[in-house]
Amino acid sequence: MNWLDWYNTLSKPDWTPEPSTISLIWQILYPIILISFGYVFIQVGKGSIPKVKAIPFVINLIANLSFTPLLFGLRNLPLATLDILIVWFSILWMAFSIWRHSRWVAFAQVPYFIWVSIATLLQISITYLNWKV
Repeated sequence: MNWLDWYNTLSKPDWTPEPSTISLIWQILYPIILISFGYVFIQVGKGSIPKVKAIPFVINLIANLSFTPLLFGLRNLPLATLDILIVWFSILWMAFSIWRHSRWVAFAQVPYFIWVSIATLLQISITYLNWKV
């Protein structure tokens, strides 16, 4: 069974967005993420921002990129839920960490944080609705 067929078999809350809507949201967010993260990594490389400030960005990037393989590859709902919680917490950490050095980067994380907050609630709901003891 392919990933979409598997996903469609899961119980989901009534407010679950269509996959095409989720895809569109990420198409908007990924350029924001690319530009803001790229800026931070370049500034860290130049020494304009302390290296420690890049840690939450690296953690977020790894967790963000891990979500799809965990959910749709491994089809592991609890692990995907843990992963998205890491994404959510790391966005807050990023914004607070970078605030003194680049407020625009911190503000650029707001739409990302809003969407990941919704996606986190969705993932927790799906995991709960499909929990098999």
